[in-house]
Amino acid sequence: MPELHVAGQSWSVPSGSNLLDALNGAGLRVPYSCRAGSCHACLVRCLHGEVENAAPDALSPERLAAGWRLACQCRVLDDLSVEVFDPARDGLPARVVACDWLSPTVLRLRLQPDKALRYSAGQHLVLWTAAGVARPYSLASLPGEDAWLEFHLDCRHPGAFSDAARRLQPGDSLRLGELRGGALHYDPDWQAQPLWLLASGTGLAPLWGILREALRQQHQGPIRVLHVAHDSGEHYLAEPLRALAARHPQLQVELLTATELAAVLAELKLVSRQTRALLCGSPASVESFARRLYLAGVPRNQVLADVFLPRA
Repeated sequence: MPELHVAGQSWSVPSGSNLLDALNGAGLRVPYSCRAGSCHACLVRCLHGEVENAAPDALSPERLAAGWRLACQCRVLDDLSVEVFDPARDGLPARVVACDWLSPTVLRLRLQPDKALRYSAGQHLVLWTAAGVARPYSLASLPGEDAWLEFHLDCRHPGAFSDAARRLQPGDSLRLGELRGGALHYDPDWQAQPLWLLASGTGLAPLWGILREALRQQHQGPIRVLHVAHDSGEHYLAEPLRALAARHPQLQVELLTATELAAVLAELKLVSRQTRALLCGSPASVESFARRLYLAGVPRNQVLADVFLPRA
């Protein structure tokens, strides 16, 4: 059986073992959120030996060349020596500059990193607490305009990171892990095309950044924003969205509750085959959005979706 070597420990594992399971089974507590290669919280570095990697495209070529892998996507076939991601060593320090509630369940977190971070609207970033709890979140901030990194945390349900976030105060420290692209972005080539942004819950976070990026780039086509919340009190960006709509006549904002969604989707009409649609939220809501867009005639290659997976 292959030998696994980590942090001075060595033990045998069955050939083909999932690397994340092997590490956590030995008590190393490698964090994860999705087990699908999406969250990037389970980042580890192969020092000697190689793994069977089911998701080689999930990391940049530079990261791969440096030995980094996503443990959930790897299987151990031969002797292997790895080191786990250490936020104190490998992460970028950041300071909490603001922490406030946008609704009864949505916490807005604003961070100032120790050095400038290059990112695009719609990207994701893994956040680490001082206690070593990691969770990926979409950036809601707009690079070049916002002086901070902004995140919208759904705190409806208990969770290791959200529980810790409730106790954060300005001046507290966090660490920033892997920055990744995600599926959502704004392309200047879309400038004249209709743009639909459909979100549920805090799936609005990356679309808030992308919407402002589109307006900054003087998007000329009609923009339709649809936000679905559990109840009207959870439309946590209602006022900023309405303020933008008042300044930009091409922008239409619709705020719906979950019970209203089916009827509105049923009436969704395609205004142009050139329509671009960006979807974000829970798996069920994104599936509902995508199904209706397909029936309405939006080409599949013009629909981009990012699903917020619950913790496995």
